Amino acid sequence: MSEEIQKLDRRYKDWRGVVVHVVGFDRAGDRVIFMRAGYPHECAQPVELFKSRFERVMIDEQ
Repeated sequence: MSEEIQKLDRRYKDWRGVVVHVVGFDRAGDRVIFMRAGYPHECAQPVELFKSRFERVMIDEQ
């Protein structure tokens, strides 16, 4: 990750109930970067789209 990306370690659940691991926030690109289980590459979505499709999950809720 570049220096412009704030590292994060959070879990969110998508609109289908699948938990993803949020690993960063790209301020310059205004996007959330996350990893899906079983998928080797980082995924990214604009912040507004991410907010509308994902909800935060606390570790004990997984």
